[in-house]
Amino acid sequence: MHGKSGKTEIATMPGQYRHTIKELLKETREAVQLGIPAVILFGIPKTKDETGSEAFHPQGIVQTAIAAIKDQTPELLVITDVCIDEYTSHGHCGVVKDGKILNDETLAVLEKMALSHVAAGADMLAPSDMMDGRVGAIRKGLDVNGFTDTPILSYAVKYASCFYAPFREAADSRPQFGDRKSYQMDRANRREAMREVALDIEEGADIVMVKPALPYLDVIAKIKQRFDIPIAAYQVSGEYAMIKAAAKMGWVDEQQAMMESLIAIRRAGADMILTYFAKEVARQQS
Repeated sequence: MHGKSGKTEIATMPGQYRHTIKELLKETREAVQLGIPAVILFGIPKTKDETGSEAFHPQGIVQTAIAAIKDQTPELLVITDVCIDEYTSHGHCGVVKDGKILNDETLAVLEKMALSHVAAGADMLAPSDMMDGRVGAIRKGLDVNGFTDTPILSYAVKYASCFYAPFREAADSRPQFGDRKSYQMDRANRREAMREVALDIEEGADIVMVKPALPYLDVIAKIKQRFDIPIAAYQVSGEYAMIKAAAKMGWVDEQQAMMESLIAIRRAGADMILTYFAKEVARQQS
């Protein structure tokens, strides 16, 4: 987030914070010391508008953070979320007109956003918007502009889930009308997940991700069986918050629940895991 210094705790995610860049650099230094190989950045802009224009501003919050991290800890892999929901006044992941998401118009914005991130020094892009064709549009934009070696970690399988609620509070990105079910996936549908993965691979994805993780272990396992591509899984805010809340009440052992859930995700077939427990796990393993 913008600001000269300090951090703000996220009420819905105990132990997690919104960081100014000065505070963020303390976190990334610690991540390197703990042996954490990568971070993914989400930004809170100063202002929001209908099209999320600050998402691709050269001096935007994420662009500035990328440059600062790469200057201080160049060995740390910096991944960036490519989605405009945090930047739009309506909270949706696409450009909206007359209450409808405009898929193709959104692709142009996502391409600009992606290019601004790699220009700032991002190592990997992670489009999470679920617009049709966004991996292909970003890949084309990268290649035309000389960023042929920049990999894409696609949120290929992103279900419409209640488990995102704590993060939406953290990022102030709740939809101001309707919901996201027209572009996120039906939780009962596994066949669509296979089609989405196949399409994203065809468009140029280097890694595919399943989100959330624990409620969709069967989907992770099915992708592992069918496709020869690295698989990531995102243990999302709600999964994290449930463990924290139950541990606070004394109903579960936090460390055991943390490790059991992460091992389950790994056992299902995930090659890499995005988790808010990263530092805790790293400390436990050191």
